[in-house]
Order: sequence, then C-alpha cells, then structure tokens
Amino acid sequence: MNIHGIIPAMITPLDKEQRLHRTATISLTRYLLQQSIHGLFILGTNGEFHMLSEEEKIAFTEMVSHEANSKVPLIVGAGGNSTEEVIRLSHKLEQAGADVLSVITPYFIQPSQKELIDHYKTIAANTTLPILIYNIPSKTGVSIEPEAVKELASIENIVGIKDSSGNFENINQYIQMTNDQDFVVLAGTDSLILQTLQAGGTGAVAATANIIPEQIASIYKHWKSGNIEAAERAQESVNPLRDLFKLGTIPSVVKKAVEVNGYEAGPPKSPVAAADSTIAQKLSNVLRELKSERNE
Repeated sequence: MNIHGIIPAMITPLDKEQRLHRTATISLTRYLLQQSIHGLFILGTNGEFHMLSEEEKIAFTEMVSHEANSKVPLIVGAGGNSTEEVIRLSHKLEQAGADVLSVITPYFIQPSQKELIDHYKTIAANTTLPILIYNIPSKTGVSIEPEAVKELASIENIVGIKDSSGNFENINQYIQMTNDQDFVVLAGTDSLILQTLQAGGTGAVAATANIIPEQIASIYKHWKSGNIEAAERAQESVNPLRDLFKLGTIPSVVKKAVEVNGYEAGPPKSPVAAADSTIAQKLSNVLRELKSERNE
C-alpha cells in the first residue's frame, strides 16, 4: 500500500437531523477524487469518529469506499479505548471497504508506552490490513514516543504514523528512528507539510484539503519536482484558512468552510454548534483571496 502525498482528513457530512448525509458524502468524495489527492482519510478527528456509532462508522465507510472504488487508498479510523473494541471494529471496517486502518492512541486513560506497544501489537496480530498509528496528544492526553514507534515499525503490517502533535521535532524523531525501515511518517498538522517532506516524511493528512485540495496538493507536487520556492508559497498560503479553524470547536469551522466552498457538510454532531454567519463571511473572504492568488 503506497501511502504518500496529500490525503484529505475528510469530514463526515450530516443532515439537519444529524444523520449521515449520503448525497453530500458522495458529492464531496467525488469532488476530492477529481483533485490531485493521493488518498482519503475518514473517521478521524475532523470526521467526528468519537461522535459516531459503530453502525454509522460502517455505513460511512461503505459509502466512501464505493465512490473511491480503489482509485486511492482509503484510510479509515478504527481507534477506540479498548484493544478488544478496536479489533472488533477493524474486522467490520475491513468488510466495509477500508484499505488501511488508522488507530488512534487510547484516550482518557493515558496508557504507558509498554501498554501502547502491546495495544498496537495485539491489534496488528488480529488483522491483515496495514495499520497507521495516529498520535494526537492534545486530544488523547498521551503521546507515543519515538522509541515505541521504532519497535512497532518492525511489525509487518504497522506501516506508518500520522502525527498531529503540532511539534515538528516529534515528527523528525519518528523519521529518524524509522529511516532504516519501510515506514511512512505523515504530518497531521497542515502548517508542517513541507517541513515534514523536507525532513524525509512521505506526506500529510490535511483538514484544509477538504476545501482547497488542489492548492494543498501543490505543496507536494512542487516539492517533488524540486521547486521549493513554489512549495513554500503554497505552504504559506494555507495559514489564513487554517487560522480560522480556531474560531470554533472541531470540526465546526472546517464544515462551514466546505459549505462556503459549495459542498454540503451539515452540522457537527451535538453538542458542537455550527459555525455562525460571521465565521462564514471570514471564510468566504479568505477563500476568495486564495482563488484570486491562484489565478494570478
């Protein structure tokens, strides 16, 4: 499984009753696949995995898998707090069409590094699918250390890590610890895409790629072709949009940005409130400026 490049951290479109919105899901998936993306990442933080039932996760995976139709790798969030829960869900997501499983570190309980290692090893032994470790300590309260990642990288179907710590040194340590193994390191923070690529990472899972996928993909394209100046400009252009994400609870602003961009997203799962009209106007202004810059 070739996991690389720019992979949108796809939202989960909902209707007004907060149920899965099939039509909007199909439309957004088709839009993203028409851009220069290299994969799809669903049921992550911006996909509200922690708010969805098991039945909703399976149904959403089936919808996206049907549209993706093996055009790009489909990475699906299978994380949970107990090892047993993750294994059970992993089997169901595999049947639903997942190509790769993203497994977030357990949250709330703050397990030790040994417990994390045992958790991932047990999951890996109970699925044939590739596994991507997902590190996001600001939300889980625990960070998997580079030494633990090095040990896990020796497991055949533990193929990489998505790091959303926002700490480049953490990403760099993962890269350095695993550079002698067939192991991918992906940035999970949109502002660190180019820096991660330059350090030896393979790409990024990016929330902004829900909205401006072609522009985010150009960071990778320019870096790959050796045009670092253009890659730097593309990377810097992300900041005004990303800064607006702080104006609401995840993923309310990302969902509103998707709507401003012309695609249905629906509300976040309650109790998260939808972004208001003031935020929508700010998003509209930023997206207009980005479009203008692209056309210059």
